[in-house]
Parts: sequence; structure tokens; C-alpha cells
Amino acid sequence: MTVVPSTQSSSQPARQHAKYNRLVAIAQSLPKLKVAVAHPCDAASLSAVFEAAELGLIDPILVGPQTKITAAAQALGRPVATMRIVDAPHSAAAAEKAVDLVRAGEADALMKGSLHTDELMGAVVRREGGLRTARRISHCFVMDVPQHETALIITDAAVNIAPTLEDKIHIVQNAIDLARAMRVDPVRVAILSAMETVNPKVPSTIEAAALCKMADRGQITGAIVDGPLALDNAIDLGAAKIKKIQSPVAGQANVLVVPDLEAGNMLAKSLTFLADADAAGIVLGARVPIILTSRADSTITRLASCAVASLVADAQRKQLGVPEV
Repeated sequence: MTVVPSTQSSSQPARQHAKYNRLVAIAQSLPKLKVAVAHPCDAASLSAVFEAAELGLIDPILVGPQTKITAAAQALGRPVATMRIVDAPHSAAAAEKAVDLVRAGEADALMKGSLHTDELMGAVVRREGGLRTARRISHCFVMDVPQHETALIITDAAVNIAPTLEDKIHIVQNAIDLARAMRVDPVRVAILSAMETVNPKVPSTIEAAALCKMADRGQITGAIVDGPLALDNAIDLGAAKIKKIQSPVAGQANVLVVPDLEAGNMLAKSLTFLADADAAGIVLGARVPIILTSRADSTITRLASCAVASLVADAQRKQLGVPEV
């Protein structure tokens, strides 16, 4: 296993990223993930590609203006001669060509470069030639929160603005499948609201109760699902005991399903900026996993995003009975 060094200054104690390092180590034992990287034309996005390739996580195909990609690599002092480059004149064309590579079977995942997320996702969800499936597309943060024993999956904080109950069935199932691909056992899903009781005046509590019954009846599979739960009694056993909540999920949740994008975005950013958490990101529900990295992401966060995508792709291969190569 290759442990990624901390990026903190020497005046601070080094952050340990045991949760992310574990994911990277598992992914290193798998075949390299063939990734079409859309428009990697700046130092941040291209350095993430080199880092993941050097650790044996991905086999990248760089899609975008060849002159810009080459210039960005030269600025980093990195050679791209050994990497395949598919020329595309601009970011929108790069997104479309990256999707086409997946459809042609030449790539098993997508990775966002230096283009807007909307551009990449627009190519993914287009009616003709996109990567839609029967599933609703959703986003998951895999969060490494200091002092919290396990990684937390938070969904959906980036794609579905105001999901319906039908949307949430897919959002929950996508997150469960992700957790299982990450070797989480058991998967404990908390459907979050502002309270832990069903209140007809609070729609998210009604939807939480419906989702739990769907899990009871096999409409959602692969996890223990409970809700509504407030955040405190979803992740803290002490809080759950004080409220006298009898549940196999309360206080032990490893998947947190938020009511809407606003709640999820605020929760994830609160953990990042107030609790020094890292947030790896992945989009699920398309034909292949989609790696979303930010220019502000640390090295280990970028690598964790690639590792998570590799685990998801491996789980998809096994489900389809495709042999490893």
C-alpha cells in the first residue's frame, strides 16, 4: 500500500487518512480503471490524473485540446507522451467525446477535468448518445471526518435539487450500492430530517417513513434503512440513547440521505470547513461511475475519488459477470 503524505504544514500535526488510504489500497489490488478525462487543461485537474496513474489506480485517456493539455503538462514538468490524447476543440466537445469513448467500450469511467460540471453532466444525460440507465443519476460524497470512526456517505448534495419520493428511491439505492462496493458491512442508512418522529407537517418525515417501508418490502435492498432520524441521533449513540430510539441504525449510520440538495450541500460544507473533513465525490446511476474533483481538493481526496470509482466499476463488472483483465 502506498500512503499519500499529508499536505498540512509542518507546524500542524499530520492528518491521518486511514479511511481514504484503505480505499486506495483496495483499488490498487484491482485492474487499472480505464478513465476518459474530459478537458484536463489546467494544473489542478491534470496533476490529479498523474497522481492517480502513478499509484496504479487509473489508465487515463485525456480528452480535449491537445495543445492545451500538452502545455499544462509541461507547466507541471510532467510528460504526457505515454498517455493517450483524444483531441477535441473545446470543453463541450471534450465532454461528448469522453462519453463516446465509454459508449464504445474504450473507457470504464469518466473524470471531470477543467470544465464546468454542467457541461460534463449535460453530455452524460443527453437523450441521444448519453449514458442514462433506468436509475436516477445522483451524487455521493464519501467523507473522511476526523474523530469519526467510519467514512460517511452523504447523498444527494450536488445533483438532485428537490428530489421526489420516487427520485429518493434511486438516490438511496445508488448510495447503498456504493457502500457495498466500498466493502461496508453492514450498510446502515439514515433518512435524515429535522426530527426523529413522523410529522404530517414535515414532508421529509413522511418520505422517510415511506422509504423505510419500501426497504422492508424489498423495493430497496442491501442495507438496513431507518428514518426519519435527526443528524445527532443518526451518528451519535449517546444522542440516540437520550432520545430512547430503538434502532439498528441510530447512532451507527454510515449513509446519510438528506431531504434535498440545500440541506446536503450545507451538511457537507459544514463538515469540510468546520470539522476539517475531506470530501471525495462520485456520481452514480449512469452506465459508468463519474469522478468529480474540485480544484480545491487535496491530493488524498482526489485519489480517494478515483479509488471509489474503481471499486464501483469492479462491483459492476462482477454483477455483469465480466472477467477481470
